[in-house]
Amino acid sequence: MSRNQTHHRGRIVFTFIALCLCMAGLSGRLFYLMVYRAEYYSQMAEDLHQRERTIKAARGRILDRNGVVIADNRTVCTISVVHNQIEEPEEVIRVLSAELGVDEETVRKKVEKYSAREIIKTNVDKKDGDRIRLAKLAGVKVDEDYRRHYPYGSLASRVLGFTGGDNQGIIGLEVQYESWLKGQDGMILTLSDAAGVEIENAAEDRLEPVAGHDLVTSLDVNIQKYAEQAAYQVLEKKHAKSVSIIVMNPQSGEILAMVNAPEFDLNEPFTLIPGIAADAEGKNTEELLNRMWRNRCINDTYEPGSTFKIITAAAGLEAGVVSLADTFSCPGFRIVEDRKIRCHKTSGHGSENFLQGMMNSCNPVLIDVGQRLGVDAYYRYFSQFGLLGKTGIDLPGEAATIMHKKENMGLVELATVSFGQSFQITPLQLITTASSIVNGGRRVTPHLGVKAVNRSSGSVRVFSYPDKGVILSEETSASMRYILEQVVAEGSGKNARVEGYRIGGKTATSEKLPRSLKKYISSFLGFAPADDPQVMALITIDEPEGIYYGGTIAAPVIGGLFESILPYLGI
Repeated sequence: MSRNQTHHRGRIVFTFIALCLCMAGLSGRLFYLMVYRAEYYSQMAEDLHQRERTIKAARGRILDRNGVVIADNRTVCTISVVHNQIEEPEEVIRVLSAELGVDEETVRKKVEKYSAREIIKTNVDKKDGDRIRLAKLAGVKVDEDYRRHYPYGSLASRVLGFTGGDNQGIIGLEVQYESWLKGQDGMILTLSDAAGVEIENAAEDRLEPVAGHDLVTSLDVNIQKYAEQAAYQVLEKKHAKSVSIIVMNPQSGEILAMVNAPEFDLNEPFTLIPGIAADAEGKNTEELLNRMWRNRCINDTYEPGSTFKIITAAAGLEAGVVSLADTFSCPGFRIVEDRKIRCHKTSGHGSENFLQGMMNSCNPVLIDVGQRLGVDAYYRYFSQFGLLGKTGIDLPGEAATIMHKKENMGLVELATVSFGQSFQITPLQLITTASSIVNGGRRVTPHLGVKAVNRSSGSVRVFSYPDKGVILSEETSASMRYILEQVVAEGSGKNARVEGYRIGGKTATSEKLPRSLKKYISSFLGFAPADDPQVMALITIDEPEGIYYGGTIAAPVIGGLFESILPYLGI
């Protein structure tokens, strides 16, 4: 046999063996796929033939303490197209463009796009969706969805918050209680052929959605309306930058109302309100929206001024460094180290006891109390009263107190802090601490969420907010209630008096930074009845024009508010 024949036969044998090995490999691979991976590929095949559409779950409602619905749902539609199922594309483009107000070119791109599903428009009014459904256009899907609706428009806008296009909470209670409100979406599964066309008589699998829980809050729609009306009146009369009001039950920490005027429309949350829109030139829209959505009661800090004298007085009485009968002299200022710190009455109050000093809102008297306490003791009470942390309210974005570090706090800093300057807190922190001082000394947690209710099963989850401990004695608390009642009865807060009621309170007029601008925040904190507080309210008026003293412009607002809400609450 020649060498060529031998070489040729060898090549044939090699090729034959190679082919046998390949066949064996392919057979082994096929056996593996058919036996061991059969379930996986069966599932893939099923998925290719399935078309799934989401059924949106109804978001839980938000209710006030009396069961009034303040956040609800409206049925809307999502209009979409499935390319492989469309029979008359030009008719589909024409109808959808006309009914939805979307330009034909945009609709055409989505109709001609080869995909499982293309959404044309969401949040379509149900009546428009029904008209499209009645047109019976092959390949056009009309799925019902829900859109958040706020029956009272701008009421408590920064407290309630709102939802985005995906119906997910963005700010306020809507985002804080998202896990309770959102529910669980359902699903529709249909079968299609190899071309992606739905099989007409095929069974349809349907997983029903589970609605979210209703959230019952401590807000009272009527009290919120009273407070908003009062805020807008002073906003317009004094041409103020903003007005905030918090109404709280000092015994439980329940928030009955929280106002940030001017409020914005919850049904149009991306439309800038006039005050913000006027400042829009050259600024980022997102920045302006975030500014509009800020809840000044909890997100922003300020120098509280004389309302903070409540804390200094309580600390002094609790420590035993001052009594109601202690006498002081006010020449109109105090010299602390190298600083001359003035009283609001530059001519001075003369000789006065501690009670009179509080009634007169005398800075030198409170400076003296602070100096008697000293830095260490004052800082200890500041911490004991809960002022160094946050209140723990069930709203997002709460700001913390901005306070001197203890090691940087000298006698001058101690003096200014004693009457409410050179540091900053939130309005919520102030009213929470004041509530704890007059309610017998229990530190409460301010809150809005009361319970979550499942409407289907009737199950209820009650939220609990335990007291955070005793911060001062009942004796000191009683003394503070008496002092603050006298402030309203005969002192600087007399404009908050309400006929037939015992009212306690404290005024404040704080100068904003930088001092050279001569801009002020006027405020008043009041509670009733003075001997057994059931309601407390704090108003802050930012940059009022003209007369800006808290006792003159803020105290009457709370007095008028109490005239409305005390009889309403049955007090």
